[in-house]
Amino acid sequence: MTDEQRKELEEKIKNMSPDQLKEFQKQQCIFCQIISGKIPSKKVYEDEHCLAILDINPATKGHILLLPKEHYAIMPQMPDKELGHLYTVAKKLSQALLKGLKVSGTNLFVANGLPAGQKAQHFILHIIPRKDGDGLLEVKEKLVDKEMRTKVHELIETQFNQIMGIKKEKVQVKKDLPKEEVKEKEEPVEKEEEKEALEKTEDEDSEEQDEVEEDDKTEEPEDNEEEQEAEPKDEVNANLDDIANLFK
Repeated sequence: MTDEQRKELEEKIKNMSPDQLKEFQKQQCIFCQIISGKIPSKKVYEDEHCLAILDINPATKGHILLLPKEHYAIMPQMPDKELGHLYTVAKKLSQALLKGLKVSGTNLFVANGLPAGQKAQHFILHIIPRKDGDGLLEVKEKLVDKEMRTKVHELIETQFNQIMGIKKEKVQVKKDLPKEEVKEKEEPVEKEEEKEALEKTEDEDSEEQDEVEEDDKTEEPEDNEEEQEAEPKDEVNANLDDIANLFK
């Protein structure tokens, strides 16, 4: 294809409606041609919704490609019902590989988009047999700091809730005060209670003291009266003696 032809094709694709683009991709898709029978393949399973074939360039022996018969470029374009059926078939194919090839495990792998390694514009579910130490799909572990994990978590959760139509309610939670702060807040209360108790005791003591003083004041006049009464008696006695002496 010349540069001029490529530019014309690109311009044609830009002006296509979604349905026209889908039909154009279907015509250009090699896997759609395999599904239609225009290109031969080693079929493992087929029903009205999907086709399973052996990969001609397998990652390991027994590598299966499970294809939806309807053309979808990437997973998000697939209806949930069809995707669910595809994974139900993949489960059975995985069991067949485990028992038929005596392998240790299987990978169910999707290359969703060019950066993920997708080479054909047709959604494919790979079922790959695995054996211990085969060295396939080795990934280096990378540590992510806590702050970054929190940000990623919030972004994914927010977007997922929007897609699913989930409204997350915000619940206000009262934070427990640190023990030291609670202690500091409790201490003034205790001191205030002690102060009130002390003032109450002082008031009671003061009232008792006032009562005692009033009693003392009340009793003092009685003593004075007795003394005053006693004094006249002495005077009477003295006068009588004087009178008696007069008659001697």
